[in-house]
This record gives sequence, C-alpha cells and structure tokens, in this order.
Amino acid sequence: MNPMRIARMWQISRVVSKYGLGEFMGRKARPHRLPRGERLRLALEELGPVFVKFGQALSTRPDILPPEVAAELSKLQDRVPPFPGAEARAIVEKALGKPIGEIFAEFDEVPLAAASVAQVHTARLKPQGQNDPGMEVVVKVLRPGVEALVERDIALLRALADLAERWHPSGKRLRPRAVVAEYEKVIFDELDLMREGANCAQLRRNWLGSELIYHPLVFWDYTRPDVLVLERIYGVSIRELDTLRQQGANFQVLAERGVEIFFKQVFRDNFFHADMHPGNIFVDMTDPRKPSYLAVDFGIVGSLTQADQRYLAENFLAFFNRDYKKVAELHVESGWIPKGTRVEDFESAIRTVCEPIFGKPIKDISFGFFLLRLFQIARRFNYQVQPQLVLLQKTLLTIEGLGRQLYPDLDLWKSAKPIMEEWMWNRIGPSAQLARLRTHAPALAESLPELAQRALKVLAQGPGQGAINAESVDALRHEIRTANRRTLFAAAGGSTWLAAAVLYGLNHSPPPTQILVACGLLALAGAWCWGRAFRHAD
Repeated sequence: MNPMRIARMWQISRVVSKYGLGEFMGRKARPHRLPRGERLRLALEELGPVFVKFGQALSTRPDILPPEVAAELSKLQDRVPPFPGAEARAIVEKALGKPIGEIFAEFDEVPLAAASVAQVHTARLKPQGQNDPGMEVVVKVLRPGVEALVERDIALLRALADLAERWHPSGKRLRPRAVVAEYEKVIFDELDLMREGANCAQLRRNWLGSELIYHPLVFWDYTRPDVLVLERIYGVSIRELDTLRQQGANFQVLAERGVEIFFKQVFRDNFFHADMHPGNIFVDMTDPRKPSYLAVDFGIVGSLTQADQRYLAENFLAFFNRDYKKVAELHVESGWIPKGTRVEDFESAIRTVCEPIFGKPIKDISFGFFLLRLFQIARRFNYQVQPQLVLLQKTLLTIEGLGRQLYPDLDLWKSAKPIMEEWMWNRIGPSAQLARLRTHAPALAESLPELAQRALKVLAQGPGQGAINAESVDALRHEIRTANRRTLFAAAGGSTWLAAAVLYGLNHSPPPTQILVACGLLALAGAWCWGRAFRHAD
C-alpha cells in the first residue's frame, strides 16, 4: 500500500478518535460534549463525499439505527456545508462562457441545498417574450475539486478490497474488488452532470403523463459536465411528515405508489432511480387523497441485463408464491450458488428464513434480522455476490425504509406481486410470443440450410488441416438438433394458433362454450410451443 493510502487510513483513524466513534464499533463509550448522532454526521462530513454517501444510505433506515442517529444523518441528504455562492457563480460563468446576467434574469448565490457532490441554486431564465416572466429553474453546480477527493477514497477502497479478497476467508465469495469497481462506476457517473441530465430526460420520457410521479424538464442549452439547469418544481419534502398530515395526505396511497414506481422502473422500463433517499423526494399535494411524487437528483440510476432481470422477476414471484424450491433452482441455474448444491437443502434453508415474514405488515417485519439470516445462508451455501445487483438491493432497502416511515401497515408483497405477474405475462404471453415469432422466424427458417452447408463444407475438407474432431461433430449435431427443434416448435405453435383462429371464425357469434374452451386450449398449446421454440433463441 502506497504512502498516500497509509496517510488516508491514518486520517480516518484520527477522525474516528476525534469524534469518539469507537462506541459504534462495540467499544466502551467515552464522555463527549456532542450527541453521538451529531458526532457521526460531522465525522462523515469531514471524511468526504464517499463517506457522506454511506451516511445518506444509513439515514433511510431508522429501523436499524437509533431514531436520533438516523435523524441526524438525514441532514447529509441536502444540508452538507455549502461552498461560497460567488464560487458557484464563477463556475457557471466559466462553463457557459457568458456572464450570469446574460443567461438568468435572477440568480441566488445563497444555495437552496448542498450535498456531498454538488449544490443547488435557484434562478430565473431570461424572458423569451413580452408575456413571458421567465421560467423558474434550479442550477446544480459540481463542488470544486470533488473528483480528486473521490478518486483518493476510491483508490483506498480498491486497496482494502484487494487485501480482503486475497486474505479474508470469504474474500472470493464476497468479491469485494468487483463490488468496489461497481461502486466506482456509479460514483464517477454521478460527477458528470451531463449524464445526470440525460438520466432525468430518460426518466421523464418513461413517466410523462403518469399520475404517479413527475420529473423536471432539462435545459440542455445551459447544461455542461459541471453545471445542470432544470425546471424548478414545488412540493412538500417527504421528510415533512407533520406537514403532509396537516394537509390530509393519504399515506397508504403514497406508500403503495412508491412501491409501484420502483418495481415498474426496474421491470417495465429497466431504468430505475437508484438514489431515492428522502432528500430527493417531494410530494405533490394537489389532490391529498391521491398524492403523487416529484423526483430530483438523478446522478445515480441503474439497469439490469435481460438475464438478471428475468432471474430476479422469477425469484420475486417464487418468493411471493412461497415456491422455495423454485427459488433454489433459480439460484443454481443462474450460477449464484455452486452447481453441486443440493436444491433440497437450499430450499429448506430459504423456507426457514422466509416463512415467518409472510402475511405481516412492514411494521412487524425486521428486515435487518431477515437480511442477517439470508447472509448466514449465503455463507453456508457459498453464494457468489452479484456486484451488478448491489445498487438494486440498496435501492430496494431505501424504498422499504421509506415505506415503513409513511405507512407501517404497508404489505410490500401484496403491492409488488401484481406488477411482477403483469411483467411476466407481457414477457411470455401470446403478444410477446408473436413479437418474437416476427423477429426470429426468418432466422429460424434459414438456419437449417445454412447449418447443412457448413457441415458439408467442413466434411469435404477430409483429413488434415481443418478436419473435425469428435467434439466438433458432437457440437455440430447438437446445434442442428437444437435448430430443428426450434423450427418444429415454431411451426407447431403457428399451426395451433391458426387452427384456433379458424375454429373461432367458423362459428356464429357468440360461439358455444365448448368452442371457446377448445380455442383457449389451442391458444395455450401454441404459446407453449413458441415458448419452447424461443426459450434459448435470444
């Protein structure tokens, strides 16, 4: 480890000692003039952006932390000490190449909010016409020198992860280097405000017109890597629960809508806001009976591969249906646990953890205990940590923590299950199969002649260079058999659906019940055939 990293570790140790944080590590508490929550917040602020982000994540879990500590850490969400407004003005002018007065009719140098990576100032654009007062906007400005601070701490995390992976007994399984690499990508993406603007624009397109959530408009003419200009939105902060109560907010609707938004972002759009701490969420109280969300701060977003998305969806549905054997099989199939694992043993372990929590509201579920038990199972079955899912897991915990604050009786499973079932139906139902048929049918029809030509060409070469061995022959046979099966199943599925359509059309309206049942069975048979045909096609 190089001297700079050693110096940083010494600095971290000094800050821990300065604020008497040993009690958070199980040591005996020392007398101190400041409350422990404030001491922890001040220490994280002093250590820099990477540690502030950690504190933000902790602040959303008052069920894990003592309430007074969680309340103090919530100040890290948008009340970090700001840098001077005159410096922010200078950054904006340099980035846009113009004096502030040529772009904005008003610019407030006193920041509206300050966070670990950037701070926000209110402004008003220049009027564009006689009756235009100028649109109210917010100007987000990157903190000076933040890139160097983040790089310093990420380098330290890389070194510590390398040591952990080499020497810790669970290092290979926990994959700390891959986890740090994933976090590094996320936090450096957050330092590019052009990328944040693009994230906001994508979320706005995905949800424009929805009654559940609103995303602000991006002003691209005034946006640069270190400056972002957005439409200003007005709402009640999700932290102001007393204000929401006074205005008659329906907390059950608000909590259920939060769950719906999260699961639709993950599975419908495959593009989710991954920094949904309370400092980034506001409520539109236009209709208190059906309050909606207003989102800000889009520096961290997430998406999944199709394979991870499918495995997660199937895992969620299996959990919701208490099909623990299916969960175990999916983990083995995906490679998340070793291939040699006995499915029955893993199924039993999962049932032991999950069965006690079903049918209970969030207030009666200890997710801290639940996760602890899951991690114990992970160690026992040599579970391979999936770094690409860390961001999703963090977001899910944040949403759950927010739901607990809003409506303790929220049934997370009941709210999420219909969304998952709809997503799966849209993926494997008849309309999805028809879409796949249109996409893949030409390639399937052409595959057999092409494979035959390839086989003949290789066989014609005879012995010598280019000759095929037993493994090549077996692979070729397998490929031909697979393509043949796909073609047969695709043809059978199309024929079955055609038969159902003809049978339905030959009968007078309304068709007899027997005819409807027969058509339904034929349609299901066709869907099954196409599912078999395209199961591995993409």
